[in-house]
Order: sequence, then C-alpha cells, then structure tokens
Amino acid sequence: MRKVNQKGWLFVLPVVILVAFNALVPMMTVVNYSVQETFGNNQFFWHGLGWFQDILRSERFHAALGRQVLFTVTILLIEVPLGIAIALAMPRKGFWVPVCLVTMALPMLIPWNVVGAMWNIFALPDIGLLGYFLNHVLGIDYNMTRDPVAAWITIIVMDVWHWTSLVVLLCYAGLVSIPDAYYQAARIDGASNWAVFRHIQLPKMKHVLTIAVLLRFMDSFNIYTEPFVLTGGGPGNSTTLLSIDLVKMALGQFDLGPAAAMSLIYFSITLLVSWLFYTLMTRHDTH
Repeated sequence: MRKVNQKGWLFVLPVVILVAFNALVPMMTVVNYSVQETFGNNQFFWHGLGWFQDILRSERFHAALGRQVLFTVTILLIEVPLGIAIALAMPRKGFWVPVCLVTMALPMLIPWNVVGAMWNIFALPDIGLLGYFLNHVLGIDYNMTRDPVAAWITIIVMDVWHWTSLVVLLCYAGLVSIPDAYYQAARIDGASNWAVFRHIQLPKMKHVLTIAVLLRFMDSFNIYTEPFVLTGGGPGNSTTLLSIDLVKMALGQFDLGPAAAMSLIYFSITLLVSWLFYTLMTRHDTH
C-alpha cells in the first residue's frame, strides 16, 4: 500500500492556526455575553440560559426568522433553476464563451454595499430609472418605500441579479467537464433533450449543484448589507430579516446579552440546515 505524504499540511498549518484563532476568540466573546447581564461600567452578572429562553419565546424573533426563511426559500427556488437554465444556454466553444463568462461574473465583482446603494437609486419611485419606468410608463403603482410587497420584490430581484451568476458559473463548470462521448452516445440512441439533461447533464452537475445550493443558502440566510442599504428593514418591519434585527438589537439597542444569544441561535440554525442540505444531497454517493 502506497504511503501518503502528509508533510504538505505543514505549509497550511500557520494559516489554519491564524483562522482558528480569529474565529474562536470572537466566538468565545459572544458565548460569554450570551450568559451574562450588564448594566454598564463593564460590570457583568451571571444570567445563565435566560437570554436563550427569552429569544426563543420572542414573537419578534419568530417574525424575523419567518421573513428570513421566506427570503431564503424564494431565492433558492428562483436562482438555482434559473442558473441551470442559463448555464445550459451558454455556448461551450467559440468566441462567445469568454464574453459570456465575463458578463456573468461582473455582478459578483460589485461590493455588497454598492449593490444596495445602486438598486436603491435605481428603484426610487420618482428619480430611479426602474421606479420612473414602472410608474409613469407602465402605469404600475410602484413605491418600495411605502409598499411592503414592492420592497420584497425589489430585494428579491436585486439578489437574483447579484448572485444567480454564481450558480451559472458553477453549473457551467460541471457541464463543460462532461465528455463529448456521452452526447454522441445519446444521439445514437435518439435521446431527447430532456433525456440528455436528466440522465447525463444533471447527474454530472450534482456535485457543483451541491456546492451552489450550500453557498446560496448560507449567503441568503445570512444576508445583511444589500437589503439594509436598500430598504433599512422597512417599510415598517416588513423587510427586517433576522440579520438586520440582530444588528438593531446589538448596535441600536445595545442589548448585548440577547443579541449574543440570538447570534448563537442564528449560527446554529445555519450550521444545522447546511449539514442537512449536504447530507441529503450526497447520501447516494456513499452507496
């Protein structure tokens, strides 16, 4: 049996130690705050699991979590099928391949806060190009600053525009890795386009789709910057996602204990659902 050389891990060990240190110290600080109460002057008092119980019973937390789940589910249902469709439509050879790839990558190169600010100006009902077109050209009463439905649609469209490219590029990488022999065999057998997609393309994209779904779930479930810059959580609390509510509690109200408890619950939900996603999508690989 050939012996595997493990010395390569020594080269990445300093980075692993640095990342672990940068992750563990803030985590332990959050855990410390989550079990204590403070009344200022840097004085802390033991509070046990009280903050966790308060958060889990809070209607505010349930409402924010419900909005977060609705946003994430909507994003996954739109971006994953749309990304697959665009990847299938892109050329595999020729001049247009790099053009399409660069075009797809452009939205992801824009910083998150710039995306929110850009769509904020774009969607304003009076001066924004989108808002003016919908109101004055199409005659649709659109105002994301007053209408919760309009605000939700704007946030979803913004995220679809910004992040569908990630799914497209990952799926395209899976598609171009399929040997031509598979397609030649399918043509000889007279397979339809749907049969080719179902039995050749989709199975070969399974691993990259797993990565795409995991990344898009984690990103959309923890999204903060773009919707906060775009709507600030309004109108009212209609677009106050769990991440926005957490920041309001921690920095706006300065309730460090409840905010720390909420962040740990938030992290646990993300970790648990990501594990479930990965387990369900890779369970057949172990057989």
